Amino acid sequence: MIKKLVLRTLSAGLPCPLPVRITIRLIYKLGVLLAETWRFVFKLLIVEPVFRSVAEQVGARLRIERIPYIRGRGRIIVGSDVYISGKIAIGFSSHGSSMPEFIVGDKSFIGDECAFNTADHIRIGKECLIGGQTRIQDHDGHPIDADRRRRGDKLGPAEIGGVVIGDGVWIAPRTIILKGVQIGENTVIGAGSVVVGDIPADSVAAGNPARVIKKLR
Repeated sequence: MIKKLVLRTLSAGLPCPLPVRITIRLIYKLGVLLAETWRFVFKLLIVEPVFRSVAEQVGARLRIERIPYIRGRGRIIVGSDVYISGKIAIGFSSHGSSMPEFIVGDKSFIGDECAFNTADHIRIGKECLIGGQTRIQDHDGHPIDADRRRRGDKLGPAEIGGVVIGDGVWIAPRTIILKGVQIGENTVIGAGSVVVGDIPADSVAAGNPARVIKKLR
């Protein structure tokens, strides 16, 4: 009896007649409308002007939700109709080029919590989809040799290699793309993959390390 009473208590709920449901529904929709209006005003008056000020070039009809975290000195070029969802991070390293580049082509999408770290260049083509929490970096971050790390040595040329992503590429969430990688047009990279070598166009690749598992054409 006690067990049944406890289960009934846990599963109990208050009655919600139609007038109450209508009122709650209207309040909820009003709250959503106010939240979306605030996001639009914040983007229009703060987020977009700040990003356009720190980037070298930004195309028309940018959709951006939050101000990216940008560290270091480099060149940011973003095409038209680009959508940056949530908050992303862009880091420029001083190990390689004096002016590393981060370039995004027209009509591309970048998901929430993506991170890009470049010492030379990261170039994303047109109409690409970059899933959330993806990380792309064109260098090793630190020397592999322990003595060099202790001395604080900079990376050598062999430890830096630009990343190029072709047009129409879809990179699923939580993918890691490392230095020197080139991904051909229209290719799909599976979620959670680690890409350490070139992937040809019109392919599906996945795994750690990523390998081609299917040809699209």
